[in-house]
Amino acid sequence: APGFAGRVRPGDIVVAGKNFGCGSSREQAPIAIKYAGIAAILAKSYSRIFFRNAINQGIPAFICDTDAMEAGDEVTVDIERNHTELPGKRLVVPLAPLSPVMLDILEEGGLVEYLKKNGTFILPE
Repeated sequence: APGFAGRVRPGDIVVAGKNFGCGSSREQAPIAIKYAGIAAILAKSYSRIFFRNAINQGIPAFICDTDAMEAGDEVTVDIERNHTELPGKRLVVPLAPLSPVMLDILEEGGLVEYLKKNGTFILPE
């Protein structure tokens, strides 16, 4: 949206509808979002390549029902409890679970940092 970059504050959360990131197959899109200070993205669905690029860049990207969320709402994401909260509306919205490897990648700050620490993907058998 025009003027978006000027309105973003560090720690803001992007709330979107369906197929967020569609049309972007390059890592630059989530990198720009990361360096704008966005703390997380909540959407009904994502373009699969954008979703993985976001996780690989260390941006928490979650699938959830965003219908009750509006511009200006206070929204918090609780990764441990796997939900988001809208305190002003007294609403808790569950998040679609991420795989353990994706959570580990996010915890390390992105795929490069994860690989530096682990050397490879550690997948459960």
